[in-house]
This record gives sequence, structure tokens and C-alpha cells, in this order.
Amino acid sequence: MNVTIYDVAREANVSMATVSRVVNGNPNVKPVTRKKVLEVIERLGYRPNAVARGLASKKTTTVGVIIPDISNIFYAELARGIEDIATMYKYNIILSNSDQNKDKELHLFNTMLGKQVDGIIFMGGNITSEHVEEFEKSPVPIVLAGSMEETETIPSVNINYEQAAYDSVKEFIDKGHKNIAFVVGPLYELENKVKGYQRALEDAGIPFNEELVVEGDYTYDSGIEAFEKLLEAQERPTAILVASDEMALGVVHGAQDKGYNIPEDFEVITSDNTRLALMVRPQLTTVIQPLYDIGAVAMRLLTKYMNKEKVERHTVVLPHRIEHRQSTK
Repeated sequence: MNVTIYDVAREANVSMATVSRVVNGNPNVKPVTRKKVLEVIERLGYRPNAVARGLASKKTTTVGVIIPDISNIFYAELARGIEDIATMYKYNIILSNSDQNKDKELHLFNTMLGKQVDGIIFMGGNITSEHVEEFEKSPVPIVLAGSMEETETIPSVNINYEQAAYDSVKEFIDKGHKNIAFVVGPLYELENKVKGYQRALEDAGIPFNEELVVEGDYTYDSGIEAFEKLLEAQERPTAILVASDEMALGVVHGAQDKGYNIPEDFEVITSDNTRLALMVRPQLTTVIQPLYDIGAVAMRLLTKYMNKEKVERHTVVLPHRIEHRQSTK
């Protein structure tokens, strides 16, 4: 049978309130009594009931994290930042995969609320008005991590994705490229990035060519398929911006399988700077977005809301830069 707080109190010959104070680190317990209670806890193997404590305090010290795909290295690095800060502030994590399915995302969100979490960090590509409506009704705070929401009513942590795409395309333009492709994820997710791509072309007086924007799904195979589509374009690109590292590996390997060389035949810039960008040859020039920091800052922002601390900015934009490696000249 489970050992209860009553068993500890009886064995230590103290009140249950005293045991509770010891467990919760309350300083108003005599050192001798604290030592005796801790010895009984150790001997009996007592573990405080987090659910019962949550009911009493109306806090469960648990945070829900809804993530599209934990097997994707991009989200794994974000999740690591969340976990480390959660541990620092003594919160536990409930992690769920949503598979970027809206119905599943909303179901998981309500399931998290049913588990009495103190707050939720949400990652998803397409934040719809339905999402925002549910988030605004939430009894606990919500923070978006690495996810854009147009109205900026929901607290979030990101980089400036439009500017990052602009900077990448401008790098290509400054080197004399005119046929610049963009391999993107699902288009509904990437409005800001595509805007940055188009703005850079427009500023340089280069006409937009829709044949050079190819949609993938962030996977390696879709990167290979995207490269094959680009070869069919009337104006074949000489430079390719890719929206994820996994797709960028597909683009590079797709080119190499066809006998092309990177960067001699195609220069490539990717967007995530996960470990994958260093594992491929040539190593990939990339937009540095601080994935771990996005997760960590999102979790810290959530702790402020959960603990009713002062929050100066509810939308946080972290800096980005371009790291030059061997996939560009």
C-alpha cells in the first residue's frame, strides 16, 4: 500500500501539518523535528502526492508543452530549452505531439487543461483564429514558442522570420544571383518568410517567379522532390534558400545524386542551424536562430505569467544572423 502523510505523522509522532511543512520546505520547523520527520520519510519511502498538493494549493507545478513532432531535431532543441528552464524553476513537463493537425492540437490543449496544468507552451505552424479563440478563453497562461500569430495577442518568442528570409536572399543577390529559389514548408505556415523573400527580390528589381517557390513538408524526402521540381523550371535557379535543415539535406543530396556540385552549381542557405547543418558535406551556410534560447525564453516568460510577475514585453523577438559555411562561395 502507498505510504501516506498520515503514516509519516504517526511514525514521527508529529502532526500532519508538521510533515507538510517539512515536505514543502517551510522554515518554521525545529531542526530536531525536521531531522526526525525526514528520517521517517526516508525509512518509509514516502512520496508526496502531487495531485493532492495541487488540489490544496491550486497549483500542480506542471506545464503542458504541445509540439508538432519531437522526433524533428528543430523541435527537440526547442524542447530542451523549455525543459532546462522548467527544471530550474521546479516545474514538471507534460509533452505531447500534435502532428501539426489542428483538431489534435485543440484536443491536446483541452486535455492539458483537464490535467490542471499551470501553463502551456504551444508550438505549431498554423495558428488559426480558432486557436486564438481557445487560447484567449484559457484559465492558465499560454506562450507560443517558434510560432507566429498574426494579431500578436498571444505571448510569443520568435526571431524575425521575414527579415531572416530577406537577409538570406539579399546575400544571394549581392553575389550576382538573379534566379533564386525558395524551398518552403507548407505555405500557410510561411507567410512571413515568403514576404521576406519577395521583398528582397522586389528591392533588387528582380521579378518574382512562382516556379522557383516549391512547397515541401520539412522532411528529407520533400527536399529531394523539391530539387527535382526546380530542375524543371524554365529558368533554373543558381541559388536556393531552404526553410528547414532536413529539407536542405534533401536538396543537397538531390543535387549531388544528379551530378551537380554544391556550391559550384547551386549555392544553398538553410534556416535552422540544427546539428544536421554540420553533418552534411559541404556543411550548410545557415540562418542562426537560437532554438534552445527560444524554448528557454518561452518557458521563463511563462513562469512570469504563472507567478504573476511583471512582464514588460509579451512578444519577444530574439536576434538572428547568417553563419557562412561551405554551401555558399
